[in-house]
Amino acid sequence: MRVGILTGGGDCPGLNAAIRAVVRKGELVYGDELIGFHDAWDGVRERRFTELNVSSLRGMLPKGGTMLGTRRGSPYDRADGVQEVLATFKEMQLDALVVIGGNGSLSVACKLHAEHALPIVGVPKTIDNDVVGTDMTFGFNTAVQIATDAIDRLHTTAESHDRVMVVEVMGRHSGWIATYAGIAGGATAILIPEQPFDIEAVCAQLRSRHERGRYASIVVVAEGAEPLEGTMNRRDKVYDEFGHVRLGGVAETIANAIEQLTGFESRMVLLGHIQRGGTPTAFDRVLSTRYGVAAIDAVHVEAWGQMVVLRGGEIITAPLADTVGQTRPVDMHLYHEVAAVFFG
Repeated sequence: MRVGILTGGGDCPGLNAAIRAVVRKGELVYGDELIGFHDAWDGVRERRFTELNVSSLRGMLPKGGTMLGTRRGSPYDRADGVQEVLATFKEMQLDALVVIGGNGSLSVACKLHAEHALPIVGVPKTIDNDVVGTDMTFGFNTAVQIATDAIDRLHTTAESHDRVMVVEVMGRHSGWIATYAGIAGGATAILIPEQPFDIEAVCAQLRSRHERGRYASIVVVAEGAEPLEGTMNRRDKVYDEFGHVRLGGVAETIANAIEQLTGFESRMVLLGHIQRGGTPTAFDRVLSTRYGVAAIDAVHVEAWGQMVVLRGGEIITAPLADTVGQTRPVDMHLYHEVAAVFFG
C-alpha cells in the first residue's frame, strides 16, 4: 500500500517516535511505501512530501518536535482546500492517510472520511491529554515531567525568599497538566479550567500556611483557568486567526491579586512552550511507538474513520467521531479527592 502520514496542530514530544513506528512496521512487515507530508494539511493540499523509510528515520526516536513540520488550520478553511486534498489522494494514488494530531486535526480527518470516504486512520496526540476516547495521549507525560521539574526548582527559591510562586502551565480547556504536575510537585493550590476559582479561597489557603510557619507556597494554574463570576477581574479575550482565544498571562493576574490581598510577596512563572520541547520521556516513547504500530495495523484491516486509543492499558480502535467537538476534562475525583487533600 501507499500510505501517507501527517502531523497536525501543536508539536509535542513523541511525534517522531510515532512516525518511526508507522514506517518501520509498514516497510518491514507489510512492504508498504510510506510518504510524509510537510506542514500538516498544507502539505497534502500542495503535495509537499518526502519519502520515508527505515533508513531515513534512524536516530529520530529520542528527538522532540516533528520531522515533518506542523501547522494549525484545515483544508476547510480554504474555498478549494478539500478539492485539493481529494486531488492529492487521486493523483498520488494514496491508499491511506495516517493523521497524527489533536482534537482539531482528528476532527478534520473525521469530516473528510465521513463526507468523502477517504481512507484515514487517526492517532491522538497532545500534551494537554484532552482527546476524548483515549485514556492518555503521548506528549502529556513529558509535559508533566517538565512542569514537575520546574516546580521542584521553584520550591527552593520560594523558600529562600518566603515567596508565593504562581506557575502557569498549558491547558486551554482541560487541567490535566496542572493537576498532575501540581500533585507531583507538592502545590499549595491547583487552578484548572474545569473548576472556576475564588481568589479569596486561594488566599485563605496561603494565609493558613503562613499561620503554620510555612511562608513559601506554590500555586499551579492552567492557562485556561477562570475566576468565579464576580470574584476577580477577568482578562479581556483576544482571538487568533483560527478563532481561538489567545491564552497566557493568567498567572501574572493571580500573582498580583495574591500580593494585593495578602501582602505576601508573589512572583509568576510562565513555562509556556518549554513544556512542548525537548526529548520525550521513556513512557512517551513507548506509548507513541505503540500507537504508531497500531495505526499501520489499522490501515491494513481498513479501519477507516477510526483512531487508535489507549484503554485500560491496551491499544484498540475507536471512531474518530467520538472526539469531534469535545475535549476530555480532568477526572474530578482525582482533583477533589486526591489533589485537594494537599491544598493549603
